[in-house]
Amino acid sequence: MYINVVSKLDKKISVTKDRWQLIVKTKHPELEDKKNEVQETLTNPDEIRLSKSDQSVYLYYKNYGKLSLVVVAKHPNGEGFIITSYFTDKIKEGKQIFERQS
Repeated sequence: MYINVVSKLDKKISVTKDRWQLIVKTKHPELEDKKNEVQETLTNPDEIRLSKSDQSVYLYYKNYGKLSLVVVAKHPNGEGFIITSYFTDKIKEGKQIFERQS
């Protein structure tokens, strides 16, 4: 596994090197050197939301300057995987599961 962490929600989340390369080479090249930030977003997010369209998909957000990194992970049971990750300037709709207290 390229990334293998236990998330803030106590879920084991991983991604293979091949899947990560697909994400950074074809969809989001800005994430090429952001492995540590992706791991930090999963383990220490600012906010977590449940997807509106799939109740087993969670969106983990962490602010990095003007943008937030979102890691989209599916974990229907105790283990899961990263679907994608990208930088965004707005939080998606969906039920808020967690918010960091200031």
